[in-house]
Amino acid sequence: MTNTFSVLVVDDEPDNFDVIETLLSAQNYQLHYAASGKNAIASLETFQPDLILLDVMMPEMNGIEVCKRIKANPEWQIVPIIMVTALSSKLDLANCLNAGADDFISKPINSVEMRARVHSMLRIKQQYDSIQTLSHIQSNTINILESTLNELRGTLASKMSHELNTPLNGIMGTISLLKEDIENMDIDEIREMLGWVDESAQRLENLTKKFLLYLELESSPIRQQSFKTAHTKFSSAAVKSTLQSFVRQLKRGDDRLIFDLEESEIALSERDLLTILHELVDNAVKFSTSGTIVKIHSQVMGNMFNLSVHDLGRGMTEEQVDRIGAFVQFERKTYEQQGVGLGLRIVKKIVELAEGIFSISSIYQQQTTVNISLPIPPAVRT
Repeated sequence: MTNTFSVLVVDDEPDNFDVIETLLSAQNYQLHYAASGKNAIASLETFQPDLILLDVMMPEMNGIEVCKRIKANPEWQIVPIIMVTALSSKLDLANCLNAGADDFISKPINSVEMRARVHSMLRIKQQYDSIQTLSHIQSNTINILESTLNELRGTLASKMSHELNTPLNGIMGTISLLKEDIENMDIDEIREMLGWVDESAQRLENLTKKFLLYLELESSPIRQQSFKTAHTKFSSAAVKSTLQSFVRQLKRGDDRLIFDLEESEIALSERDLLTILHELVDNAVKFSTSGTIVKIHSQVMGNMFNLSVHDLGRGMTEEQVDRIGAFVQFERKTYEQQGVGLGLRIVKKIVELAEGIFSISSIYQQQTTVNISLPIPPAVRT
């Protein structure tokens, strides 16, 4: 890292700041000091920290409370916080992570560990900043995005950062707990914690793939050109098997998938067909109650292949249907739903590039049906 990074050290003991300053003196960091949590919060705008080293045991306002207040402010949510603590129990460490801390260092401080953890957190912060820069470049250069993008520019970076930060915190926090106390854990406890890491890693991978696919569809001429020659078979058996397996992976195996499928050749690649199926069923399952029916129907009508996915979920208003687009999630605060609202936008874009028709019919709080019409390749038309 060649940039100069701003590091805010929060500790009620000035001698501790001197120790940290000595340990990090050889690094390209600009260190700032706050003697209390209140002073730290008040100085954020002045110091613009890229990283905060926060002592847990402080009078008046302890480090956990300071961490909560900083992470509650959207402007500073993505700034990594490393808790510096003499506490060692798993409950104490869990309280730090629950407060929003990204990592922790135990006292007495080990110089090698301190430098490694600070370097790691700043590298992650740098990646967040790169994502924010990428989002601004995209919003300023891709003029083919619909007019709603102007409204959404300010939210792309923050949503992506939040969605990336959550699984990263899960991975790093769990690994830290394992490193600190693995000798005292039994094998079942270790397996459970590794399961948490795996779940967070898969969520991060899926989000990254979805975001890259969105950028590819919106801005790649080569990708858009590929739709002119795409061709695959919509197989009833393959679709049933794929979607049943997919729903089990979503841990919603109790949902009733009802299939009414007619087979046909369609002017779409297998990759894009699977993307459409996964995104539509994922949305149907995500926005409906566990155990309800999701119906997948297909039918050939003339030179078009019609596909629909119907669910008995929360539905959408007419206004919400009209606003379907990237980085839009409706009633997110009410339902605490993960994601950045890319799914239906990706499906809509694929259908448009395939010269098909995309539509949604919905009754609010009752049901939703997504309808897609795709061309049948001329060579197989009857």
